[in-house]
Amino acid sequence: MENPDPSRSLPSRIASLVHGHFDGLPSRSKPTVRSDGTKEWIPMSGIVIVKGENTPSEKLTCVAVTSGAKCLSASQVPNGKGLVLHDWHAEILALRAFNYWLLSESRSVLANERHQGDPSDENTEPSISTSSPYIRRRQRPQHPNEHPSPPFELQPDITIYMYCTCAPCGDASMELCMAAQDDPTPWEVKSPRNKDTMNPTDSHNHEQDQEPKLLDGRGYFSRLGIVRRKPARADADATMSKSCSDKLSLRQISSLLSFETSLLVAPTESAYLAGVILPEREISDVACLRAFSDQGRLKELKGRSWPLGGCDDAESNMYGYRFRPFQVLSIPDGQYDSLWKFGKTQAGSSDEVEVQEKCKPATVSALWVAAPSVSSPGLSPVVDTSVKSLPVLRGSKTGVYENIISGVKQGNKASAPQARGASALSRAKLWGIWREIVRISYPETVDEEGNANNPEENLEKLAAPTAIVEAATYREFKKAPVTEMAAIAARKSAIQEAKRVLGGWVANVDDADWGLDVLVDPKKRKR
Repeated sequence: MENPDPSRSLPSRIASLVHGHFDGLPSRSKPTVRSDGTKEWIPMSGIVIVKGENTPSEKLTCVAVTSGAKCLSASQVPNGKGLVLHDWHAEILALRAFNYWLLSESRSVLANERHQGDPSDENTEPSISTSSPYIRRRQRPQHPNEHPSPPFELQPDITIYMYCTCAPCGDASMELCMAAQDDPTPWEVKSPRNKDTMNPTDSHNHEQDQEPKLLDGRGYFSRLGIVRRKPARADADATMSKSCSDKLSLRQISSLLSFETSLLVAPTESAYLAGVILPEREISDVACLRAFSDQGRLKELKGRSWPLGGCDDAESNMYGYRFRPFQVLSIPDGQYDSLWKFGKTQAGSSDEVEVQEKCKPATVSALWVAAPSVSSPGLSPVVDTSVKSLPVLRGSKTGVYENIISGVKQGNKASAPQARGASALSRAKLWGIWREIVRISYPETVDEEGNANNPEENLEKLAAPTAIVEAATYREFKKAPVTEMAAIAARKSAIQEAKRVLGGWVANVDDADWGLDVLVDPKKRKR
């Protein structure tokens, strides 16, 4: 945590806190200079929670620090089996890290509640319902005829900020990409590589037929305000991962909560990003206004909301999904230069161009997530060796510490993924955490093997339809029956509408036909 300093702006204090955490990581997690003199660079992001903003008791807590600049090609996705990250750009890792942290926080609180007493019991003191400074039981009664809904909400006195060392790739950085070119003339669009990238609408319009539906991240500068894929070398396999600008834009509607987390935590204003903080030189006002504001490409959604089922008019203003644009805030370039030595060289002269040619993105991506704020006597301690090597970072207990290469933990192969190499932020691991929460918190509901047990009697407490708990594959888990849970229906509607307005959102759906058995290693490691 960091105490407020009236002499410095909030963005500057947040940036310093995130950089301080990254600086505290071991050298193996940072860019280096290769043997041929090539200097590595890497984007870095962090998530900071501000509790009691603009009050004398204001506290800043860094819950995640990440770095990364790569993603999985579309041809590699089907082999992932939920164990390989599709996208490990720093911003996307930070979003996933926040959800891991929130799931861990919920897990600890629920375990404590079970140890101390059922908070839904009238004889239980409400003071022990949660001891977390970040989440609490929803402050509303369950209506008799209402479908189950998320049991928790984020504390109303917290705001969440993301800090990034460079502009998010995609629409918010197109003007910066143009300015960096010797010739800013828009690049020509080549013929699509396969029919999956074609725009299927208006087959009689030759121009549309020849135009890719999902454009490369740095190409065709004359097209702005569109969904793009992650940038890559021209000779690299295409990726279907959407740009960071697009994914952040979507989060302005769907909140920071992932599908798993949204089953536990209700979407309130505190569940949305309050601001994204960037160095001054990484901000194009025109691009950010277009990409993120209610005056840009999302203006059609201004004032729109998707309340949770069962909420009355007053409650719908508090609980539910809505378009909540975040602020784009800045720190002085001088502060950024003094804090960050792993940025990409800015080409502004002939001498710098030569230096830039010797710069390449770092191979290793770093991931650090804070441990839950709530200690639970009934939960097993963390035994991951990487956490043991970094138990505390800048005064914060470590929940996860990993180095990631090619979407898996360093030392493992993405081409032959196994459970022991899967990042804590992988799809399989996050689904596994949610399933563990059900088992630990409500053992009557799920047995040791994860099978549903008497779900009708217990799942109301967790707001999870039976079909979700019994899902055999990740695809079944994500395609939950919306009729059984209004909160899922609201989230689905909000995301569908946002993707319609953004346009051209091509789903990356070839890595979903696997179950949680992928988390069982075929060979046990020797002790």
